[in-house]
Amino acid sequence: MKITHHLDDSTLMSCAAGAQPEALAAVVSSHLAVCPRCRQELKKHAVIGEALFEALKPEPVTRGAPVVAMRSGEAALDELDVDEMPAALKAALEGRFDDVPWRRAGPGIWHYPLPLSAKAKGDLRLLKAAPGTRLPEHGHGGTELTLVLDGAYADDFGTFRRGDIADLGDDVEHRPIADLQQGCICLAASDEKPRFTGLFARLLQPLAGL
Repeated sequence: MKITHHLDDSTLMSCAAGAQPEALAAVVSSHLAVCPRCRQELKKHAVIGEALFEALKPEPVTRGAPVVAMRSGEAALDELDVDEMPAALKAALEGRFDDVPWRRAGPGIWHYPLPLSAKAKGDLRLLKAAPGTRLPEHGHGGTELTLVLDGAYADDFGTFRRGDIADLGDDVEHRPIADLQQGCICLAASDEKPRFTGLFARLLQPLAGL
């Protein structure tokens, strides 16, 4: 597997600091499991973070000090806990895509929302697009991470194949096009639900559950 699109440094630093929201952390961990380069970069960020933390001057506190988990990112280097993983996500990561109970979201587009813990914010879901499908142009109210599990898609930022990850900020809008032969299956997470630019897509959004 040749991976050409990787996590941004800011995302890796957030991971090393244990500061990522649950939805984003699930995609980051899945990418780290298949990307040696990002695993090495994560280790570097963890070392830098620990050095900065140890250099801080101690300050007296008047109440309980917050827990600083600078080493929590190392847990992402291990395999995901299959006992805690939703069945649909486990099936998708193992390549058993037919075992996912897909829900139709529009012509040539299916999705499956993945559950988060009660207090978690954001959106985490599996997405499937038929060959040649153009997804609606959209942006997000925060970070968007998309990991390709099978097939490929292309947008203004390049072509993303299996193992590649798109790490986009809230100032980005794009319209992915699924590979003409294979289509595309992805694991996607964001701080907020998609913000569609087209009228038809905005009208369809609540009906499709996106």
